[in-house]
Amino acid sequence: MLAVLLLPGALRAFLPALLGRSALAMGGLALLLAVQDSTGSYTQAGFATAVFGIANVLAAPWRARAVDRFGQRVALNTMASGQASGFIALALITASESASDISLLLLSAVVGLTAPPLGAAMRMVWASLTTAGDQRTKAFSLDAVCEELLFVAGPVIITAVIVTSSPSTGLWVTAAAVSLGTAAMTSSASSRALRGTGGSAAQGDRPLRQPGFARVLVVLLGVGGVLGVAEIAAPATAAEHDAVAASGWLLAAFAGGSALGGFLYGHLNLRSGIGKRLFALCVSMGLAAVFVSQLDTLGLFAAGLALIGLFLAPSLITGYLIADTIVPETSRTEASTWINTSVNLGASLASAAAGFVIDRSGAWLALLLVGAIALALASAVPFARLREIQSPADHAPDRCEQS
Repeated sequence: MLAVLLLPGALRAFLPALLGRSALAMGGLALLLAVQDSTGSYTQAGFATAVFGIANVLAAPWRARAVDRFGQRVALNTMASGQASGFIALALITASESASDISLLLLSAVVGLTAPPLGAAMRMVWASLTTAGDQRTKAFSLDAVCEELLFVAGPVIITAVIVTSSPSTGLWVTAAAVSLGTAAMTSSASSRALRGTGGSAAQGDRPLRQPGFARVLVVLLGVGGVLGVAEIAAPATAAEHDAVAASGWLLAAFAGGSALGGFLYGHLNLRSGIGKRLFALCVSMGLAAVFVSQLDTLGLFAAGLALIGLFLAPSLITGYLIADTIVPETSRTEASTWINTSVNLGASLASAAAGFVIDRSGAWLALLLVGAIALALASAVPFARLREIQSPADHAPDRCEQS
């Protein structure tokens, strides 16, 4: 899997892209702690974080569409400048302790709306550097594993920065990460080559207009649902066992399982159709959630969360591969972003419902229900459509293995 890093131009784009993407891993926590420190209110901090997250999700397809249209260098740097400016403004007003509630919410919306889609953009770089099939699967798998590790390390790093300095410093660091990472990535030859269409993509090229694509998004809603419930069930279960301090370890087990799953997925030379893979992964994730709902000791629950996580990154990778296959090249950044949007929407809806269920019946029922929902949604996989469009090149030998 690491062999894809030896492709000409790969490391030059990938490493700074990871730096830029770390801003998303750090930004939510930095924002939460800075607003709470400034206002003394976790309620206000929670509202600001929610506005940031909602704005990010809602604007994601349009940001990606801008990248497809104007090219990576222009679109990504414009967005990164906007987000960095928003983080800096938040740092200044939270440090001065003179911020109004409205200004905090407005700036939180700004940093959410302008978040550059560096993950989707990097996957387009990978697609331009690799051949379809095993090599591209390895590249997307490496990308997904590193992204999972970012979301493990990011909160730890930004917490250390804030503890040793101040919450506003955390916002400055986040602003620096997104601006420097984006500028360095888009100055690479492989990113500069993706100049965009120069105009609006044809309506028929839009991802949601492609037969079968919306059904893929429906399937991934279930994946997101399991993700959202797992992230709520972990601290709830730790609290039920009077071990609140174990919450972080439970979430780390879940993220670690996902990273391991992505790593293994990238090393397997899978020959089954991409539709069958998506179905098998989503069914497995649903069954794992149902199984884990019956575990009642903390140690077994941690292992169960790792098992659920094992199918998360591979499901996302398969979604990205489908987007790369089913959508015309002029709209692939947008298509890749829709994959994330579907998973994030499923996670958000499930998180809200999970809190209600957990308060009344416990985490086990929330996991059981979301597992059953994921199993039901897996039936939406468009097998016939994916068999029809899957290129024979998807089964070609890996160029890295031939060299």
